[in-house]
Amino acid sequence: MVPLLLILLPLISGLLSFFMKGSNAAKAWALLSSILTLIVAVIGVCSCTKYGCLNYDTAWLPSLGSRFTIGLDGMGKMLALLTAISFPVVFGATYRNNYKNPGSFYALMLLTQAGLMGVFLSLDGLLFYFFWELALIPVYFLCSTWGGEKRIAVTFKFFIYTFIGSLLMLVGILYLYFQTPEHSFAIKDFYALHLVGKQQHLIFWLFFIAFAIKMPIFPFHTWQPDAYEQSPTSVTMVLSGVMVKMGIFAVIRWLVPIFPEATKYYSHTIIILSVIGMIYASLIAIKQDDVKRLIAYSSIAHIGLMCAAIFAGNAIGLKGVMVQMFNHGINVIGLWIVADAIEQQLGTRKFSELGGLAQKAPTLAILLVVMALANIALPLTNAFVGEFLMFNGLFQYNVYIAAVAGISIILGAVYTLNMVQKIFYGNTVESTINATEVSGNVQWVLVALVVIVIALGVYPQPLINLTNSTVAAVIGVH
Repeated sequence: MVPLLLILLPLISGLLSFFMKGSNAAKAWALLSSILTLIVAVIGVCSCTKYGCLNYDTAWLPSLGSRFTIGLDGMGKMLALLTAISFPVVFGATYRNNYKNPGSFYALMLLTQAGLMGVFLSLDGLLFYFFWELALIPVYFLCSTWGGEKRIAVTFKFFIYTFIGSLLMLVGILYLYFQTPEHSFAIKDFYALHLVGKQQHLIFWLFFIAFAIKMPIFPFHTWQPDAYEQSPTSVTMVLSGVMVKMGIFAVIRWLVPIFPEATKYYSHTIIILSVIGMIYASLIAIKQDDVKRLIAYSSIAHIGLMCAAIFAGNAIGLKGVMVQMFNHGINVIGLWIVADAIEQQLGTRKFSELGGLAQKAPTLAILLVVMALANIALPLTNAFVGEFLMFNGLFQYNVYIAAVAGISIILGAVYTLNMVQKIFYGNTVESTINATEVSGNVQWVLVALVVIVIALGVYPQPLINLTNSTVAAVIGVH
């Protein structure tokens, strides 16, 4: 029942939230619901560790050969836990933010959480597609209703990109369905298929384009910086911290095991595109004057490395990807929280209008420095192990590609440390002269994230252990 509760709790809470009157009631309800979901996720992770994988299976659309089959394997546990941690962190850090129609805002946020949980737990192709859309549709409304001045144009672009990707994926799922002997959407039946030649290569691209848009990687990334900039920061935290992991997860769960021949054939091309995206995004990040856009391009660079490591086709790189999916989510949400706290207090996100903030908010400066060091994968932070494993995997694949990709480490240090210096150090300016320390709820949330960053940096083995079963299954097919 644990996997089912992970979906039902945010789903039912989200539907009830539409009827909440008043901002405080909606906030409290969303925070309480997300904490309960986190408790269930922790129970699920511990139970799976002790008793094996937890699954739930029941009839859903039997006439179509689709069942409501969900389960927690190693990668599913990791991403369900990330999702469960992210939402109370987001709600807690932004608790003092006010939104028009708060009941609807928090309802859509909780429905997004339900969709994300469903994506990470689904073991049926049609069910996976259903939750894929359930995770995306609320975000369209969140961005278009509560976003910035350019939200309509940005949301339309986001919609077009994701709609085309989802449509291609649906065509691919239906094709696989008709290839199964008993017309089934079960993932085990998809795995058992032996598509050959052009048949496999064509369907591979139907899935890959959908997943590449969601990650996103170069050249499918152009929707992302604008969407991150124009979305409410709490929505951007979910987009960047959790939702982009849908694409990485889907490549590992659905793409590589079903299309092993096409994966090997196109791996070099995809790795080259990913590395180009890493360098390109890092260079653009260096030139940014907006905190949100810098973090957005930083995310593209990190996701590019994850994608390249998957297609390197070795166990050590794949372990690094799964570990880094969790760690990147924690780190980037921490950076977004700092960006939101600064914008809420000072009314600006531009580096050119900031400076000397450490004199006014020393606690926030210390917390940001830790999150920034994690963003550049400094040893003893959580991101170091995942990034080390991924570069090791790329090195095993091709030394020269790994060397070029390694340039992004230097560029990442440049734009991240520049961000810290421009915001917190130097002399105070007009916008920061009267700044004060951030509110207690923001500080406590950041402290909790810093504890996770350091704990997993010192002892990452629990995360690595969660990757073993998934890596063995994927590499065995690949």
